[in-house]
Amino acid sequence: MSIAQSFFEALESLSGNKLRSGLTVLGIVIGVAAVIAMLAVGQGAQASITGSISGIGTNLLFVFRGDPGDNIRNPKPLTLGDADALRDQFAAPSIEAVAPALQGNGIVSYGGEQTSPQLFGVTPEYFQVRNLNVAEGELITEEHMLGRASVVLLGSEVANTLFGRVNGLVGETVRIEGQPFRVLGVLETKGGGAFGSEDNQVIIPFSTAQARLIRRNTSDRVDVIFVQALDGDVVTQASDEISQILRTRHRTPVGADDFTVFTQQDLLSTFETITGILTIFLGGIAGISLLVGGIGIMNIMLVSVTERTREIGLRKALGARKRDILTQFLTESSLLSLIGGMIGIVLGWLISFAVGQIAAASGTAFTPLVGIDAILLATIFSAAVGLFFGIYPANRAASLEPVEALRYE
Repeated sequence: MSIAQSFFEALESLSGNKLRSGLTVLGIVIGVAAVIAMLAVGQGAQASITGSISGIGTNLLFVFRGDPGDNIRNPKPLTLGDADALRDQFAAPSIEAVAPALQGNGIVSYGGEQTSPQLFGVTPEYFQVRNLNVAEGELITEEHMLGRASVVLLGSEVANTLFGRVNGLVGETVRIEGQPFRVLGVLETKGGGAFGSEDNQVIIPFSTAQARLIRRNTSDRVDVIFVQALDGDVVTQASDEISQILRTRHRTPVGADDFTVFTQQDLLSTFETITGILTIFLGGIAGISLLVGGIGIMNIMLVSVTERTREIGLRKALGARKRDILTQFLTESSLLSLIGGMIGIVLGWLISFAVGQIAAASGTAFTPLVGIDAILLATIFSAAVGLFFGIYPANRAASLEPVEALRYE
């Protein structure tokens, strides 16, 4: 029996009981659609997060107090002196700019509305290092620093919460922890970042934060130092220079650093690992439904073998070989799986598209990505499910003795 003949006989057999075949295919459809939709969501999340981080620049480094394992007790704090030392072009030729910052939280209010964004006290270099620009207004300058000016830059999310808009806000007055601040400008929309949403933050001059809002136990203490390397190729060299300078200043032995240097690439790799695991997890969960669909195929094929026992016996009595019967039933199970797989691919793409539209309508910068790899994986897996779960029923049919099969009532 040729493959084409087996295919047409399988179509005829399945079309003889359309409802049962349709319900069996439905299990595969749901499984394949779930796999594709889940993988698309996972890959879309990964692309969104890594894209936001990459947008800041690959030559950015973060310096924090303490070590990742908390093995150093009472680590020395980072200071403005540390930041000044990192600006030394002879000791750190790979560093282009340094921006110390204070970080905290505060209640920002206006006209009965309030929110609790991240609060940063920064120097003018911060905007170059973090690749930040304003949609309107101006950035913080040295004059604002020297005068401890009560000015603030609002993230777009904060502006929307307080004013319901992001335009025409320059000169307005908001209150931060009850103190009045004049709006200097509104930052461009950036999305997610290493420190949470880049849009849910307010930025004030470092000197103002130090004196009025984010007080520390020493006047020169900072929470984080942002460092910009000359380019992405010298990030590793810049990291080594930072470590050497801080070890000398903090007088720590090698291997006992009381500070941590993160590169943007480190953060990017971490997020890619996390989202990759999430994608695999979502795909695995969806794969369970595909497995259930395969069990449905086995069930329906076993029923079909039982119903067609006399037909099988007659075929074998007329000269059909065991291989012919095996091919016939495997073709039927594979065809069920293949039809379900193709419909599932279309349904999975539609679900991904709908999720993307819902995300866009809610203002979330997230687009599910349906990759060729996901389609191929779902197709191959669905075909494999059809073959695997069709083997037992097909073998059972092929192993029937002609005499016993003809006697079957």
